[in-house]
Amino acid sequence: MSVLETLVTALRSGTVEVIDLTAPLSEETPIICLPPERGQPWPFAREVISNFDEAGPTVYWNNIRLSEHTGTHFDAPAHWLSGKGLQDVSQVPPSRLVGPAVVLDMTQAADRDPDFLLRREHIEAWTAEHGPLPEDGWLLYRTGWETRRDDPERFLNDRHTPGVDPACARWLAEETALAGIGVETVGTDAGLAGDFTDQPFPCHWYLHGAGKYGLTQLRNLAQLPPTGALLMTGPLPIVGGSGSPTRVLALVEHHSQVSEGA
Repeated sequence: MSVLETLVTALRSGTVEVIDLTAPLSEETPIICLPPERGQPWPFAREVISNFDEAGPTVYWNNIRLSEHTGTHFDAPAHWLSGKGLQDVSQVPPSRLVGPAVVLDMTQAADRDPDFLLRREHIEAWTAEHGPLPEDGWLLYRTGWETRRDDPERFLNDRHTPGVDPACARWLAEETALAGIGVETVGTDAGLAGDFTDQPFPCHWYLHGAGKYGLTQLRNLAQLPPTGALLMTGPLPIVGGSGSPTRVLALVEHHSQVSEGA
């Protein structure tokens, strides 16, 4: 039996489970709020083209309007000044859209402090227990933020959301073999990261400058084990696009143990 035949059998039997890490996209999806003098992303909106009516008796469909960075979405290197001239979302190799994932659970720390910043020592403590970060894989940073998902105001939290310390972001970008980082919050950086004096928006600056990627507004990370998941993400290949809303799926062996928190 081939590897793919074995996978199909495992999926049918439930030995391998498909877990959806994607937040449903709707008019209630929270989006980042920028200072008034900055350009603003569009929230998700739709307009009916026809709904089994005179405009189209046999078809229901809609026009939609939204930012590339709405809801669960993929950040390409071209999204940031440091990655200018690097890959846009249509240029990301398909092989980079599938890879191993690990989950670092800092929910307790983020619950105590919504401005919590992940530091290198947190990751090194995790690797001492679970092994090295995956080559060409994803670090999924769990903070418990998805519990706020039904309240957009609480989800955005007046910019008080957890993120990554600048020195840690630089280390992840320049000294690890990761493909990227995924988070539960509205962006890969902390809500107050624009005010950092040493390097504003460090995840965007360092990771995209290193040709790496970001995933945001993930859900169901509690259903993943610390190691062993296979992540699949499917952004739209928008030519010249800085990113795209995306469906993110994880394959997990049924017997894997779920992360219990930090």
